[in-house]
Amino acid sequence: MEIYGELLENNVIVDEKPMSGLTDFNSCLKHYQQRVNRALSDLLPDSPTPKHNLTEAMRYSVIGGGGKRIRPAMVYAAGEATGVDQDMLDTPACAVEMIHAYSLIHDDLPAMDDDDLRRGQATCHVAFDEATAILTGDALQTYAFEILAASDLQIDDRRRLQMITLLASATGSEGMAGGQAIDIAAVGRSLTLEELEAMHRLKTGALIKASILLGAMCSPEVSEDDLTSLGHYADCIGLSFQIQDDILDVVGDTETLGKPSGSDEKMQKPTYPSILGLDASRKLALEQHDRALAYLETLDARANKLRQLSAYIIQREF
Repeated sequence: MEIYGELLENNVIVDEKPMSGLTDFNSCLKHYQQRVNRALSDLLPDSPTPKHNLTEAMRYSVIGGGGKRIRPAMVYAAGEATGVDQDMLDTPACAVEMIHAYSLIHDDLPAMDDDDLRRGQATCHVAFDEATAILTGDALQTYAFEILAASDLQIDDRRRLQMITLLASATGSEGMAGGQAIDIAAVGRSLTLEELEAMHRLKTGALIKASILLGAMCSPEVSEDDLTSLGHYADCIGLSFQIQDDILDVVGDTETLGKPSGSDEKMQKPTYPSILGLDASRKLALEQHDRALAYLETLDARANKLRQLSAYIIQREF
């Protein structure tokens, strides 16, 4: 892959052997996926009633299609970087995945992107119906806060409240919902690069930043300086993640992506390739990766998974 070749040429993957760095992270990501999938299966309700199929739709949307589980992986990697035991990280990892799933369900609705395919399976409103899809998103969003508030996390009440507030902010009008509103209003319009970046810092970046910080905040010993550095790191990978998403919508195929390719152009959405072109977009993703690594300089080798995660984000194919 061209961008992967650039990573190797510029030696931006932090590892004695750059190729093995990403190979090691792929193995680590699989471990994170398996771990959070088990936790999600245990936490999600599994007793459908004859009156409604809401619980079935919740499990279908979160577990049925799998998913990359990148945001839970961010929770685990950031927790590892700050010395947190993985058992402490399952709940915040599940919470961010439920929030992410809720956002995808609502994004796919006919009133928004009107997509029929997500994670290689029919979208929630197609598999069930539109009303059930809306309620499923609502239920997953509120359940994410319920498990974060009620779980047996070994943190003090002040820190737990900070984590809940952080996730709420990342989800609402100053985060994903606000970014989605800007995205809808931008359809068919031209945006400047600065406007596009501002939109995606909310729509995509806010939950990514919350995922990183939630993992780190589980550590009673994490310093404010480290949280600040991790927040800046998260801002960078949030943008590189969206840039790569925009690139894949142009060069990817539906089967690999698990969702319709070319949908951004079809819906006349402003994207990085539509403003900059593919080559400049790839270069910008690499620049954000470099910046992300610079913000990790004060952290020791425990942050290597975060370094590899940043590289993974801009060389992924789906």
